[in-house]
Amino acid sequence: MQNMEELYELIKQRKATPKKGSYTDYLFTKGLDKILKKVGEESTEVIVAAKNPGDDELTYETADLLYHVLVLLVERGVSFDQIKKELAKREGKMSDYKDRSEIKNL
Repeated sequence: MQNMEELYELIKQRKATPKKGSYTDYLFTKGLDKILKKVGEESTEVIVAAKNPGDDELTYETADLLYHVLVLLVERGVSFDQIKKELAKREGKMSDYKDRSEIKNL
């Protein structure tokens, strides 16, 4: 089973040494706009899947989203370690949500 760091490294390797005809190569060749479009599409699909009963579709769409986000990170040169450090900074901290004004008329 592959973990997120391993997948990130594989995507990074594929950018450095493209495998012609692969989907990852296609995304990098098309560039940032295409990658961003896919992240947006996959985000929407995760939301729709989460509203449906059962977990299979949500699992499938979440995997797609995570893959495309990792492609985006590699494209932008943001390391997986940077993301882990950011998450570590948040560990144990409570959100200041109570200080935010209520959103009405959703």
